Amino acid sequence: MALRLPPPDGTAMLPAGTFAGQTVMVTGGGTGLGKGMAKEFARLGAKLAIVSRKPEHLEAGVSAIRGIGGEAEAFACDIRDADRVTAVFDEIEQALGPVSVLINNAAGNFPVPAEQMSPNAWRTVVDIVLNGTFNCSHEFGARRLAAGEGGAILNIGATYAWTGGPGTSHSAAAKAGVTNLTQSLAVEWAGDDIRVNCIAPGRFPHHDLPAHMTKHREDESADDTIPGGRVGLVRELGWAATYLCSPYAAYITGHTLVVDAANWLRRSLVMPEFVPIREQFGTDASKAAVKKARGDRK
Repeated sequence: MALRLPPPDGTAMLPAGTFAGQTVMVTGGGTGLGKGMAKEFARLGAKLAIVSRKPEHLEAGVSAIRGIGGEAEAFACDIRDADRVTAVFDEIEQALGPVSVLINNAAGNFPVPAEQMSPNAWRTVVDIVLNGTFNCSHEFGARRLAAGEGGAILNIGATYAWTGGPGTSHSAAAKAGVTNLTQSLAVEWAGDDIRVNCIAPGRFPHHDLPAHMTKHREDESADDTIPGGRVGLVRELGWAATYLCSPYAAYITGHTLVVDAANWLRRSLVMPEFVPIREQFGTDASKAAVKKARGDRK
């Protein structure tokens, strides 16, 4: 027995035209969860600004939106570069109009034991996940405040921001920062009708992931490692995203919505056998590994 499956793909959760006339900017919107969320906004009438560093991802995102009859344009941007973020907001405004909804989806992550993580690896993940989220939020907020207009920001968090996790010290720390940033900006900007929320997704496998990174695909939903008995379907995350950014969530700000079928709450007195991080990754935290990590600083 598992949680029931959601309505079919393409089903609207909110009234038609909920985001009509609005421009929604999705960083990392060309693949995976970002693309899935972008499609749901497009179905509700939004114009989509797909933002990514990679041309092939930009093309894939725009193609997916246009494939369902939506309007989308591609914009190249490395969100770690604050000056480029400012420029891309100008480009989006010129092409599609001012951004009224921002989805901070772009991220970077790769599992590695902490003692083998180079300072550059740490900086890269923190720069994309935390600094990039701030750069885009800062630019969005400044523009909406100057225009005297409200808006909505949705950040993408992670449940291990609260718990930590093996191999994720860089990403968990950055996501914890995103969670706190969500709360801080929500308090600062609430009086200006700018809402800031966050989603912490569970397992949402999709076809843009390489085979070695997921056990299940979108069409293989069963999973007996999750209390709900199945993985999430990307459209479910898209529906959650559109709701939190819609007028129907006008009194919700500073909130992190966990969408994971209770998976992060599954701790009990009897837990599965613990496997140390170096065994999980088949690595040896030897003096040589530590020396190599230190050598990357040069």
